[in-house]
Amino acid sequence: MADLWWIYSKPVPADGRELWTLFLQCSCITAVIGGLFYNWMFASLEYSWPFSTAMAISFSLLLLLTLFLVHPARCVFSMIMPTLGTKQGRKLLFSFCIMIAVVNITPNIISNIKTMLQLIKCICKNSSDSLLNSTVLLEKVSWEFGDAVQENVHPIYKPMNGHFRFSLLQNSSSIYQKMHNASEKISREFLSVEVLVKDSIRVANRLVAGFSMLYLCFESTCYLKNYLTNLSFDNFYITKKLEHLALDRKAAHLLVGSHKKLIRPTGLKLSWEEVVLCLMQAMLVTVALMLMLLVVAMDHFAFSMADTVMRRAAQFSVVPVTLSIKYKVSAGLSWIMPFIFKVFGFPSEKLLLGDFNRTYHHHLVFSSAHCRISPPTPPNPSVLLVVGLLFCILYATVFLETYARRLCRRIAASFFQSWEEERVLFLYRKLSRRHRK
Repeated sequence: MADLWWIYSKPVPADGRELWTLFLQCSCITAVIGGLFYNWMFASLEYSWPFSTAMAISFSLLLLLTLFLVHPARCVFSMIMPTLGTKQGRKLLFSFCIMIAVVNITPNIISNIKTMLQLIKCICKNSSDSLLNSTVLLEKVSWEFGDAVQENVHPIYKPMNGHFRFSLLQNSSSIYQKMHNASEKISREFLSVEVLVKDSIRVANRLVAGFSMLYLCFESTCYLKNYLTNLSFDNFYITKKLEHLALDRKAAHLLVGSHKKLIRPTGLKLSWEEVVLCLMQAMLVTVALMLMLLVVAMDHFAFSMADTVMRRAAQFSVVPVTLSIKYKVSAGLSWIMPFIFKVFGFPSEKLLLGDFNRTYHHHLVFSSAHCRISPPTPPNPSVLLVVGLLFCILYATVFLETYARRLCRRIAASFFQSWEEERVLFLYRKLSRRHRK
């Protein structure tokens, strides 16, 4: 591994064997990165597979030529890997979390809201049907009651017409059409809002992801540029070359006296500035975690509401209604009327004109099995698990960012060893001047 890294970090291969070894190394790296790049564009950023394939192939070929021919580009590319553990890498992970929310959590919330809307539509349709059927029942009652009024003991007491004129709305299709049009309009508006939100978040996520990738390369390039132009940039580590130089010049006491300001690159010690920076970054990750938990809580709340509404609607699906009609009429004779009845030969006793006593039953139906209602969709626990793992990685990168920068320095030192010796000599002279003062 040391020999392979030596060949990879050398400015120019020494012979043909090293040249082919370098080409194979660059080819393997390009193949792996090209596959990851295709999966990132197709699965995470949701580009089409032809576009993702074309971009992955183009990117792989360009990367192969760049890594094979340009020595500083190999250094910058190597520093991109540990740079993923810094704030730029966290931006990419945030982008991935946003896409998980867009692809998995948001559609689930919208699906549960649609379930409640479908239930409301079903209740409105069935209740209107039931009310219209109740008018048919009233029509039946009115005609039966009219027939009973017509049936009397004697024709002299029979009214001209005992039927009620009950006006019914026979054309119920207009009501159904209006309800259907209203529900379709609500569905179209809801779908347009859903599509707009998804497209906006998708475009924003693509822009953030692309900017983060470009900034990763830019940050690595800036680090290498500062490393090669500024001798004091990120130069406060007790490296092995510095220890050997101090021992050769019999000045090991310089490293002991400055132990509070110098840090070993392989140690776990963090300076006070690095600790404060880590805590600030952890607070930002916590704010993002709260926002993501809010989205997850909305998903659980939407499912709970849809499930509760479905169960409550099933409890009052049918309401019984009873209509009872009692009708009884009799004609009494006064003290003058007996003489008249005797003259014309009518009976003189009280005459019972009619009796009507019936009960009608009806049911108001609010829902039925014919309604097409999709069941509530519970939250996917695997999505919550993936989000939790991503935020664990985010918190880990907060505290590993300092060590990632130290790794970037070691990579730059391995690619430019002669310049690293100049930097070590500069730090040694600086410590010597400080010790003399």
